[in-house]
Amino acid sequence: MEAISGEITERRERTFLVLAGIFLSAMTLLNVVGITRFIQLGPLALAVGVLPYPLTFLCTDLISELYGRGRANFLVSVGLGINLLILGVLTLGAFAPPVPEAVMPPWQVLQLSEPVALPNGTVVESEVGLFQLIYATTSGAVFASMMAYVAAQYCDVQLFHFLKRVTRGKHLWLRNNFSTLLSQLVDSVMVIAVTFGAAFMAGSMTLSTLLTLVGSNYAFKALCALLDTIPLYLAVHWLRGYLALAPGEYAVNHPSD
Repeated sequence: MEAISGEITERRERTFLVLAGIFLSAMTLLNVVGITRFIQLGPLALAVGVLPYPLTFLCTDLISELYGRGRANFLVSVGLGINLLILGVLTLGAFAPPVPEAVMPPWQVLQLSEPVALPNGTVVESEVGLFQLIYATTSGAVFASMMAYVAAQYCDVQLFHFLKRVTRGKHLWLRNNFSTLLSQLVDSVMVIAVTFGAAFMAGSMTLSTLLTLVGSNYAFKALCALLDTIPLYLAVHWLRGYLALAPGEYAVNHPSD
């Protein structure tokens, strides 16, 4: 009996580790590649960093359902810490003194054929440092995603468990979709407004473009949220058996629910 108990405990911790890894990887990809490139998916104009982001909400919903609110909030807090680490490294790189020009690799400076307005509102005329370009396209997005992340992810977890209490543990589709759709609306508006607010105020981005980005961002996330309902049901059904969980049981002793 002890051997079985130990095996199940190992399964539960490994499953949490996998879900946490997917969550943190998707969140980090959003911050690292962020707005470095925009792509066209049908009528939607999307930053490439947005593509893996819906996975974060699927992972928090799975963890909320299987491990409880305490584990979900813990994971969101770890993600916030990683955001701070990324921003700290970027800031250190931006303000640390560069090497002398004599030993600076030539690819660190890009020559421009015409002036370019960066997302932070700065206009560069003839050349720009590679890291300066990365910092301008990433640091603002990281800061914006931190603000949106705190609001949206905690909102998602709290709404999920509020609806679970209201529905007495029934209607998984309702708490999954409603909590995710609302929290992703908060995320989409905040992350676009903060990332491109300086560019909009400087006049290098129009209101129409700003609204297009918000609408495309939210439409993509909302579509993913609706499409992940069936995978969520299948994953919960399979994982409850794999983790030896009874209906309504959590895979931790103190879920803080």
